[in-house]
Amino acid sequence: ADHDVALVRADNPSPLTLTGTNTWIVGRWVVDPGPALDAHLDAVAAELAARGAAEGIAVTHDHADHVEGLDALRSRLGDVPVVSARAGAADGDVFGPLRVLALPGHSDDHLAFVAGRAAFVGDAVLGEGSVFVSGDLAGYLDALRRLRELDLAVLCPGHGPPIWDVRGKLDAYLDHRLDRERRLLAALERGLRGEDELLDAAWADAPAELRPFAAISLRAHLEKLRAEGRA
Repeated sequence: ADHDVALVRADNPSPLTLTGTNTWIVGRWVVDPGPALDAHLDAVAAELAARGAAEGIAVTHDHADHVEGLDALRSRLGDVPVVSARAGAADGDVFGPLRVLALPGHSDDHLAFVAGRAAFVGDAVLGEGSVFVSGDLAGYLDALRRLRELDLAVLCPGHGPPIWDVRGKLDAYLDHRLDRERRLLAALERGLRGEDELLDAAWADAPAELRPFAAISLRAHLEKLRAEGRA
């Protein structure tokens, strides 16, 4: 409330979505409509109605659990503008209270939105646990460092609770990735090459149901190391 932000959480819990997808409302803007669940979208529309007419919808990335409800929400709110990478939003652009920060990694076109001292970070940072990185790992780490340099009071993630220890969380995420990289390099130096054996060596703590997503992160780490001439 101190940052004019409200949270409406969708009832779609799973190992990947944690307690559900977070739809954030800042001022009269929506960040991530969430899944196409009528009860969720009705709750989002009701929160906006209490604030006056909606001004726009911002999308961090186009994974279904974040964007599936977009059209149905617009039918409730009216023909409001949509801000997303697909719609051409780019780093540094400003829309209403939101400033765009490119935050690739979880997906190549992933965006974050900064409003005052709050940052809406989608699936780049979660309230609990780590994320899988599918693409530009070096760009992801650089963007986390950029976030860390901002004077932020809270990170509003796509899943899990808000993060009030911003620097501590970002430091932990950066350390986590560097630790994975060290484990992976050690496995490569031992002569391991197969994906399964590299996962066993560097992602042994990944639950079985998340192993396919750990493999996506492994490939992103390998691509980064190849680009740096280290693998």
